[in-house]
Amino acid sequence: MTKPPRKVVVTQKFFDDEAVAFLRGNDIEIEIATLPDGKTEAQLDIDDMKKLLDGAGGWIVGHANITRDALGALPDLAIVSRRGVGYEKVDTEAAKELGRVVTITAGGNDASVADQVIGMMISAGRRFREAQNAMNGGKWNILVGTDLYRKKVGILGFGRIGRSLARRLQGFEVEIMVCTPRLRDEDINAYGLSRVDFDTLLSESDYISLHTPLTPETRHIVDAEAFRKMKPNAVLINAARGGLVDDRALLEALENNRILGAGLDVYESESDPSMKSVTDALIARDDVIAAPHAGASTHEGLARTNMIASVCAVEVIEGRMPPRECIVVDGR
Repeated sequence: MTKPPRKVVVTQKFFDDEAVAFLRGNDIEIEIATLPDGKTEAQLDIDDMKKLLDGAGGWIVGHANITRDALGALPDLAIVSRRGVGYEKVDTEAAKELGRVVTITAGGNDASVADQVIGMMISAGRRFREAQNAMNGGKWNILVGTDLYRKKVGILGFGRIGRSLARRLQGFEVEIMVCTPRLRDEDINAYGLSRVDFDTLLSESDYISLHTPLTPETRHIVDAEAFRKMKPNAVLINAARGGLVDDRALLEALENNRILGAGLDVYESESDPSMKSVTDALIARDDVIAAPHAGASTHEGLARTNMIASVCAVEVIEGRMPPRECIVVDGR
């Protein structure tokens, strides 16, 4: 690829002034895109992308579906800089073959997501939503919840966010069980973890938090059979990716009191509109603490990820190497 254009297009919301100043200070033309009427970033088609990214060497992006055809239609684009840590919506094989770079904002949102998970654990366990809704209806009956303190917490996957969660959980004196194929000895020693298989994690955990990528192998890893193995007082948290949980099975488990509650920041309907009715039913329940895929969306978390995404874009446009931990694919 020839030297990429010194233009970066941002299709994400909440891009702060400091990140803008950084890009301009590195002689980068920045354009904060206005999306077509009625469309979210995830709904952009190839024609939309061609119009928005005309002459751009870098794209700071969140949830757009970046296919082989899309990359082929954007010959000037050198880097897809994801403001986030997932990249399942990017055809990474095509990016590599076409000589592009794909990066994530590793380390930018770990703290924000881990904080949210702790909040969801406590809120679901203590039945905060159910209690407040009852009070709004004039019923001040005390609803007895359950502690996080000294409980068993199962973490599926143990990357940056999983480790950040484990640090926070130490203050609650919990027993932390981790299921992952790659658990480092230093993490076991640092956080007092126990390594368990998935069935043990399901059957023994009072709280289960998912922190694994969405792949063909992990899709619906928490399904109807998994719910049958859980404790009746278990709380499930999914702030990772919609599709890790079979949302229909989750709804059925809640309706039949198989588990105590759930905290959800992601949903299958994000990528499958036919699941919207299931999502609507889940978020309407008193025993579900819901957020709109907002785990990383704090002022501080967004500022960190905006800056990391911008650094990655500048480094690639300059012909240099972005931070190693951020590189998903480097096809140059």
